[in-house]
Amino acid sequence: MLVGAGGHAKVVIEVARAQGRFEIVGVVDPRPPGPRVLGVPVLGGDEALPRLRADGVAWAFVALGGNALRERIGGELRAAGFRLATLVHPSAEVMPSATVGEGAVVMARVAVSAEARVDDLAILNTGAVVEHDNLIGAAAHVAPLAALAGNVRVGARALIGVGSAVRPGVSVGADAVVGAGAAVVADVPAGATVGGVPARPLRARGGAAAR
Repeated sequence: MLVGAGGHAKVVIEVARAQGRFEIVGVVDPRPPGPRVLGVPVLGGDEALPRLRADGVAWAFVALGGNALRERIGGELRAAGFRLATLVHPSAEVMPSATVGEGAVVMARVAVSAEARVDDLAILNTGAVVEHDNLIGAAAHVAPLAALAGNVRVGARALIGVGSAVRPGVSVGADAVVGAGAAVVADVPAGATVGGVPARPLRARGGAAAR
């Protein structure tokens, strides 16, 4: 059972079908765009969860792009007795010494190298590179075509933007945002927003550094 019926859910459905381990019985979303998502029926909103669990649905996946929301919903599903599925597209290359947590998704053409660790509910999006000894924190999101060199640390709920690059040994703090196409050459504090080449703090309206 998936939670979420948006665009991210469409990709998750395709990954799950390609993996072939789970049968998707339906989608739960209080405001779905339609009655089906790629042919998967929408079963209702949150009120459907107890019934699904009682009917024997043991596995769930949070197909929501928002990092903090995904982390919260994942905790609620676990408390309700669901197990969180781990989804890995068959075209992804995950080294045997790497680990991928519960509720995480590894999408098509992703590379996860030696002794990298991907924590629960993280997203490794299409074509991302997670090199050796990386740590990707819980509910973080490494966007399409982002490349993380060796020994990078990405904090919980952080977002590494589309096509960005992070040099070896750099840490990106919890809840930080790295803009699309950025080149991160120095540590990024928790909650900061950076962008550019090299990446620098972005400024919000009024001149204050964006958070």
